[in-house]
Amino acid sequence: MRRPERPDRSGGGRVPAWQKLAGDGMALRKAGDRDGAMAAYRQAAAVPGAPAAVFFNLGNALFDAGRWADAEAQFARARQLDPGLGETALQLARCAARQGRHAEAVEGFASALAATPDSFTGWLESGHALRQTGRLADAAAHYARAQAIAPARWEPHLAAARVLEESDRGDEAARHYHRALPLAPGGGRAVHWHMARYRLERGALPSALEAMRQALLALPGEQPAPGPDERAQMQIDLAEILLRLGLTGEAHVACEQASAATEEATLVRLADTAFRHNLWQEAQQVLKRNVALHPDSAAAHWNLAHALAESWQMQEALVALERAEALAPQEGARTMRASIAGRMGDADAALAIYREMAQSEATPSHMASSAAMSALYSDTLDAAAVAALHRGLFAPLGQGARAAASFGNDRDPGRRLRLGLVSADFHHQHPVNLFLQPVLARLDRQAFATTLYFTGTTHDEQTRLARGRVGGWVECATLSDRQLAGRIEADGIDLLLDLSGHTMRNRMALFARRAAPVQATFLGYPGSTGVPNIDWIIADGVVAPEDHAALYSERVMRLPHAVFCFAPEAGHPFPAFGEGHLLRPLTFGSFNNVPKLTPRTLRLWAGVLAAVPGSRLVLKAPSFKDPGAIDIFRQRLTALGVDPGRLEFRGPVGLADMMAEYADIDIALDPVPYNGGTTTMQALWMGAPVVALRGAGFVSRMGASFLTAAGLDDWIARDDRHYVEIAAAMARDRPRLLELKRGLRQRLLSRPGWDIDRYVRDFERALRAMWEDHCRQ
Repeated sequence: MRRPERPDRSGGGRVPAWQKLAGDGMALRKAGDRDGAMAAYRQAAAVPGAPAAVFFNLGNALFDAGRWADAEAQFARARQLDPGLGETALQLARCAARQGRHAEAVEGFASALAATPDSFTGWLESGHALRQTGRLADAAAHYARAQAIAPARWEPHLAAARVLEESDRGDEAARHYHRALPLAPGGGRAVHWHMARYRLERGALPSALEAMRQALLALPGEQPAPGPDERAQMQIDLAEILLRLGLTGEAHVACEQASAATEEATLVRLADTAFRHNLWQEAQQVLKRNVALHPDSAAAHWNLAHALAESWQMQEALVALERAEALAPQEGARTMRASIAGRMGDADAALAIYREMAQSEATPSHMASSAAMSALYSDTLDAAAVAALHRGLFAPLGQGARAAASFGNDRDPGRRLRLGLVSADFHHQHPVNLFLQPVLARLDRQAFATTLYFTGTTHDEQTRLARGRVGGWVECATLSDRQLAGRIEADGIDLLLDLSGHTMRNRMALFARRAAPVQATFLGYPGSTGVPNIDWIIADGVVAPEDHAALYSERVMRLPHAVFCFAPEAGHPFPAFGEGHLLRPLTFGSFNNVPKLTPRTLRLWAGVLAAVPGSRLVLKAPSFKDPGAIDIFRQRLTALGVDPGRLEFRGPVGLADMMAEYADIDIALDPVPYNGGTTTMQALWMGAPVVALRGAGFVSRMGASFLTAAGLDDWIARDDRHYVEIAAAMARDRPRLLELKRGLRQRLLSRPGWDIDRYVRDFERALRAMWEDHCRQ
């Protein structure tokens, strides 16, 4: 329904300039020259007196190019010039939907359909918008209207099948699914393929695989036969399903078949799938092939730069970014440079960029969370300044929030609680996964009915393990905050636990507007979120002592022994520390990511090396597979007086191999101000005692918490000078150090803070106490 297409040639006399240009735009668009058409339409729109139809046609061209914000501006201009041009209301609603403003889109479609009630597209896409807002019954009704208008179209039947499956109305869904099949071209391949994608989206993997198999079976007889890139897209979907099911061998075959693609969009999607499933090298190979096939594409170079940066190959990422910028301006270049600066240890530069971008963008802005994260690494901000920054960044998110009292949950303090966990991070070596898996395995199912709302896109064997340890699992990556909030309320969740904070794929806006009667944050973020309506933060008395209450926007629920408990489920053999350890050079080490290697940290470690002549320092991080990163940090330490011959840099390896490398470390050094979390726990577990400084806030006191729980208080420093003194003193007495190392794991296991069964009972009591507090309100 895009009627204002032909320029008006009625009347005699000279043809207006806008009319000729609009005609040129139409001709170019019909010839397939989208960019040329947009240029002609823009010229027509620039002519004084150009009518609404010109702006409408320009909006359509921009919409087709996926430039929805620009298209929206042109449709709004068309409506301003001609309020009676009814088609603009529909296009404006479509623009809102494409940009994720689904509630606004619902209202826009309602307005458009009031004027054009026979619009098939309007009813169909209105149904899509209603589904996005969680109004499934209304969505089904709108799909029924679309079916009545165009009974020969298959799309509304398939859309109805989707929402009916989501509504647990399987029989009705099956009827619409099969009604769509004979209406679709190509033997129903498109129907099966779309249904496979829908089911994959919500995590219904066995039925998604069946639909995908049916789609592939329909390929041989289809005329005209689909091209190699369309086949590759199907293989990518098949690979995604297979990977989530743990059928990795079959998934790799599907990826290999997909690699025959040549179109840029297909290759980028294949690389993204590989990257999300921890196949980083394979993803980079695909993107390098994409650059070779499309050397003049700025997007090809940009995507390669992004993948390299995410793989901690910063120098190569900057080279690829510069190539992309040489071809065309890159909107995300500042964000990528901020990310690279942070990952190279310049937190203040990253913070300045992220903060400026957050202030210039609409609320909520993902840059606000990036700014908050960067502040945790800063050497120049004290704990009070970090807390104030967080509150200032996120206070606006709480506007229009629900009250805790508005939920109808039964306020019985002793009943079985419905616990919700929100996380994207149950996969591979992620710290949240490493710490929470043993907890999930031990939670009392009689006391807690647990549902995990998985917001991530990376699935592996750890994801499947977590899924088997909870009572409910909801795939949420494609759900809007409003949809997810509706699902959480429908599930009757009493206590909703955030496990992400401001890390990737967080749902801070969801928590700020309140999705459950009681909300808490735990584990995923080392400090206060600053987000309104997160009622509690789970901590301990070391990371968050009572006199630090001003640093928290949340109330503090303190566990009695340690905020985290390290109880690895993988077997990590304890090193055999023989007498040879007394003869080798004393080796200090840090296995922390590069952003933690701040200027203050490097000065501290240079001081340690100066105080212990002949000692060495091993630095291990993902970045140190990049020669450029090694050169930068070697130069920084050399400038602080460290002989480069005393330094060793190591890149990433698998978890088991990394843990074994702690046998090479005599004493681990904790960074400041952002302490090691998982790395400190791992070092202690593998027999490497850690020197830590007790700082001023949660993020700077984690090392002190873990060492206190381990009974190693004499390894905790008061200030920088004391840190160096402790490291030097412990390094001088090699026999005592060796004795400590040999018995360190058994020492840990004898302490209450390292007893996972006791920890889980303490954790359960903390959850119950938060609920009881709500019941008393």
